Amino acid sequence: MGYTVAVVGATGNVGREALDILAERGFPADTVLAVASRRSAGQDAYFGDTKLKVVALDNVDFSKVDIAIMSAGGDISREWAPKIGAAGCVVIDNSSAFRMDSQVPLIVPEVNADAIEGFRQKNIIANPNCSTAQLVVALKPLHDAATIKRVVVSTYQSVSGAGKEAMDELFSQTKSVFSVGEIKPEKFPKRIAFNAIPHIDVFMEDGYTKEEWKMMAETKKILDPKIKLTATCVRIPVFVSHSEAVNVEFENPITAEEAKGILRNAPGCLLIDKHEDGGYITPHEAAGEDATYISRVREDATAENGLTFWCVSDNLRKGAALNTVQIAEVLVNRGLIEPKQAAA
Repeated sequence: MGYTVAVVGATGNVGREALDILAERGFPADTVLAVASRRSAGQDAYFGDTKLKVVALDNVDFSKVDIAIMSAGGDISREWAPKIGAAGCVVIDNSSAFRMDSQVPLIVPEVNADAIEGFRQKNIIANPNCSTAQLVVALKPLHDAATIKRVVVSTYQSVSGAGKEAMDELFSQTKSVFSVGEIKPEKFPKRIAFNAIPHIDVFMEDGYTKEEWKMMAETKKILDPKIKLTATCVRIPVFVSHSEAVNVEFENPITAEEAKGILRNAPGCLLIDKHEDGGYITPHEAAGEDATYISRVREDATAENGLTFWCVSDNLRKGAALNTVQIAEVLVNRGLIEPKQAAA
């Protein structure tokens, strides 16, 4: 007997990816529900080759659902996740609503799968921010080997992280550049086409943006609270995949060659690092792939026990949909939940 899975936010970028990935990975689901707002009810969605009719969120009986993967935004999650969890359905939430809740585990399966046991307190598991997810996948094996003291990361984030409207804005602005048309920023505070915007999410009192704060706080919760991290998050005119330039200081010595050997065998990582033209991964090549790609690993001569590397991953997959499905797989593979239909 398989599981009943609801994908909430099924008409959005991440929701569609989640449905695709559930099918690709052969998740043991007998029933998959595509769920969205009343406005989207009746639209078509696809689970592999199976066409689904989107159902309205408030029409779903979650007492009959085993797992709800939520990608409908923070406001919807704050309202609905506690209700769904109280109905006995495990919520895997992709928003920021519960990430820093001490009673909600924040999970990246390659990094801290054992922490998933805490989901029983609220029946909610949080998925990290897209930029955090790929970063901690790369940092975890290095931290285990040499203990990380400090991280400085600069991100180069694709517009898909801001949703479909952001992708549409990049497309329309790019056309306008070539046709000498009017360029009017709407989704972004400044023009995104052929530009870079050092501003993602709202500004905080200390001058950091919320996106930068998320990376700092989430890395500590997932990996190690003693790690010091500072981030600068930049939006660039790329449709899919986030890139990160990462500088790490360790407590113990570690060479670039040692780090490459570790990363070559680390779960979720794929090392592509040749010292030649094109011997690295770019966002375009990472799009549609599951791995966190690591390139340009080198020693930092300005810091004792320092390394620098380049990290790229598809933000819609590992940064969001793939990670939620992997969390669901941990629940199933560890026997932490049983299908309700089987129990009945």
